[in-house]
Amino acid sequence: MPTLPRFGALLALAATVAACGVSAQPRAAAPTGTTLTSCGRQITVTRPPSRVVTLDQSATELLLTLGVHDRIAGTSNHKTPVPDRFRAAYERIPVLNPKIITSEQLRAAGPDLAVSPFASLFTKDRAGTREELHALGLPTYVSAVDCPDGTADPFELLFQDYTAMGRIFGVEERARALVEEQRAVIGSVRKAEGRPKVVWLYSMFNGIPYVAGHGGIPSAMSRVLGAENAFDDVDELWPEVTWEEIARRDPDVIVVGDLSERGRPGDSAEEKIAKLRDTPVAAKLPAVRDNRFVTVPGIEMDPSVRSVNTLQLVAKGLRDHAR
Repeated sequence: MPTLPRFGALLALAATVAACGVSAQPRAAAPTGTTLTSCGRQITVTRPPSRVVTLDQSATELLLTLGVHDRIAGTSNHKTPVPDRFRAAYERIPVLNPKIITSEQLRAAGPDLAVSPFASLFTKDRAGTREELHALGLPTYVSAVDCPDGTADPFELLFQDYTAMGRIFGVEERARALVEEQRAVIGSVRKAEGRPKVVWLYSMFNGIPYVAGHGGIPSAMSRVLGAENAFDDVDELWPEVTWEEIARRDPDVIVVGDLSERGRPGDSAEEKIAKLRDTPVAAKLPAVRDNRFVTVPGIEMDPSVRSVNTLQLVAKGLRDHAR
């Protein structure tokens, strides 16, 4: 993964601290009764958590970025290799389940906080509902991105998460620095000329493409880049479409998510591009004929601390394909 300007320096610092086995900041006590709202549910912490369990890799990587690796009692739902800067710290964290954690596994870890980017991981047949976990005295945090109010930009919702984690863990300064670094990256991206139309091809299941619709981080990236998300009129995050519909929208550039680590047929970027070339209606597209593809890590097409990396990759791709 390319090193990010400015942002990469901050992550490298967090990784260095993590590798030394020392907390990034003194473990200052959170104010007694610190309360915030997470996806409509009020949570209160009386002190910084010391045994947090993360329900997804993206939540783990955010806490690693904030330098609180020593507070993570367990992680789950590992999707792709972690960046090198985090590997030493990550390998010391118990993996409670490489896939989706169960309620029994979560409770056995004795956590004092559970953090997830997705509300869907808190169900009876998964980690348990938020209601039942809160009744047991376990507060839960769900990313603000997964419960938008319909007006907030996904990047701003990510920044809300960084700020919330800073408050919860008593590392407000580091959270503020992370927000500032990512705002600087977003502000430094040069807009594309001519508002190119982009299809964000995320996954392919049984030969059927799934693309970015309205409201997700690809829509936000498109706005930042001065581009048009070709399926922004579809009010779903990842709608199932047809190759004919992709051809009808005639994109200038196709962003292809690489999910090869997941190991399912059609997950790799190479397989998706091959399918575009082998499908007669798609093969005729100028973007396909002229190889106007931008390959990005598929995990970064979901909102996370890594998303600014894909923003930069696509910005470069749009510049290269405009030549």
